[in-house]
Amino acid sequence: MNKQENKICQNCKSTFVIEDEDFGFYKKIDVLPPTWCPECRLIRRLVWRNERSLYKIKCNLCGIDTFSMYSPGSDFKIFCLTCWSSDKWDPMEYSIEFDFKESVFECYKKLILSVPRPALQWRNMVNSPFTNFVADGKNVYMSFSVTNSSENVYYSKNIDGCAGVFDSFDSFSCQNCYQNVVCEKNYNSIFLLNSKSCIDSSFLFDCSNCQNCFLSNNLRNKKFYIRNRQYTEGEYFEMMKNVNLGSYWNFQKIVEEFWNMILRNSVHKYGYLIDVKDCTGNDIFHAKNAKHTFSGFDFEDTKYVFRCHKDKDCMDITNIAKSETTYESMGGGNDNSSFVRFTTNGMKNSRDITYTDFCGSSSNLFACIGLRNKQYCILNKQYTKEEYEVLLPKIKQHMMDMPYIDQQGRVYAYGEFFPLELSPFAYNETIAQEYFPLTKEQALSQGFRWKDPDTKDYIPTILSKDLPDSITDVPDSITNEIIQCKNAINFDASGRSPDFEKRTSGCTRCFKIIPDELAFYRRMNLPLPRLCPNCRHYERLTQRNPLKLWHRTCQCAGTKSENGIYQNTATHQHGVGKCPNEFETSYSPERKEIVYCESCYQSEVV
Repeated sequence: MNKQENKICQNCKSTFVIEDEDFGFYKKIDVLPPTWCPECRLIRRLVWRNERSLYKIKCNLCGIDTFSMYSPGSDFKIFCLTCWSSDKWDPMEYSIEFDFKESVFECYKKLILSVPRPALQWRNMVNSPFTNFVADGKNVYMSFSVTNSSENVYYSKNIDGCAGVFDSFDSFSCQNCYQNVVCEKNYNSIFLLNSKSCIDSSFLFDCSNCQNCFLSNNLRNKKFYIRNRQYTEGEYFEMMKNVNLGSYWNFQKIVEEFWNMILRNSVHKYGYLIDVKDCTGNDIFHAKNAKHTFSGFDFEDTKYVFRCHKDKDCMDITNIAKSETTYESMGGGNDNSSFVRFTTNGMKNSRDITYTDFCGSSSNLFACIGLRNKQYCILNKQYTKEEYEVLLPKIKQHMMDMPYIDQQGRVYAYGEFFPLELSPFAYNETIAQEYFPLTKEQALSQGFRWKDPDTKDYIPTILSKDLPDSITDVPDSITNEIIQCKNAINFDASGRSPDFEKRTSGCTRCFKIIPDELAFYRRMNLPLPRLCPNCRHYERLTQRNPLKLWHRTCQCAGTKSENGIYQNTATHQHGVGKCPNEFETSYSPERKEIVYCESCYQSEVV
């Protein structure tokens, strides 16, 4: 039996640990242990997923204009979704005879450049322009990674089973909500963070099953609370008459108070973990034995997982649903699949596939792209079962004897995910930039490609500072205006910091208000935004914790927090001394939030 091993990541040179139980999984799925640390493995997968950078191109088959995640002039054949899903072409026509004089990834690179790729990841959608990685929904606009029968979703990301939500992130089963981040089952609510099952509420942090509450935190099963104080129903509604969220100036003052409340007057549980058992990570709902897992629900026996749901017995997977025994894969579906290794853009109903892209309803594939309803194929070439089973072990051994070596000297043998150099996207086009932001210089020095933003000739007809303060003063004609983003004025200033460059790299400089959006703001009594959708998205990203864990001790010092800012409201189990409990948390040690263990946290929520 293998013991725990310490390894040096061949990419970042940091030390990482392979646990005892990991070796059993690697043996079951028939791969060698990784040579990259978990974080570098995650980034390596993320650079294969471009969700939000869309371009207008012509389909290489029918010639019709279409939106694409691949930029014009790229080296790839891009088909519109209609053509790619049709029988007008056959991916088997692009098959390659394996050449033992070349590395496997050199052969695979030829396949990437020849096999047509779908312009977008888009399935069973109705009236949903400007979207990508969406499925089974309708009326979705400028939103990404939206699934599970969502509808009327605008300017949002990572949305599952929601209806009527705007500017939200990492939320599921919410309705008629605005600015909900890491939320579940909220209704008719505004600016909620880490909250669930709340109704007719606004500006809540870490609240559950609350109704008609405003600017409060750490509440459970409450009604008619304002700033964490109980009021009668009549008092609540009378006081809320003086809270005009429709004024941009008032709204921003409340936002400032909200963030101050979160930093100074709120207890943060070491992880936002709801209905879980034996789990580490953050933003996990209804899970069992999920370790180092982030953003997902309904899974068990997983490790190093991000943005997944209903998976079992998986490791190192991202954006994958309903899969079992899957390893080192970046999904686009993968529903009802098992024994999947090293895939990108996986599709439904596959088993025992390795190093594939856009393949579905297939089994026993190796290094294939775009295949559907196939089995026993290598580099898109058909083999008999007997031929496949003889050739495949030889190819795996060849990957060990002649690995691919990239320009940075990193070695890719069998058991490693695709080389970074084979990704069809520049680093700043992908979601890697969202979670692990780099400047252009940093990205290039690490071997990533970079795409300078296209020059936009938008001429604003109104500046953000000149927008009406109150939504009641906004005319219908605002939908005809081109509004300058508030951040755009900073792009002409000198001396910008690298951090500013990373945060604003997606700014579109100008934006418009669409009629459905204006109707929503009026109905919810919300002011017009001053930032473009991309800048609003990056601003929301700052509201969630990083995809990392730190080992820390509870910050409860008995009667108050260690920094003396927060005064405890109850006697804790450990008494008046410092709490000795330790945990893994996504709150880094230098952050200002007050982070408590499970026991101390439960003593403080009311």
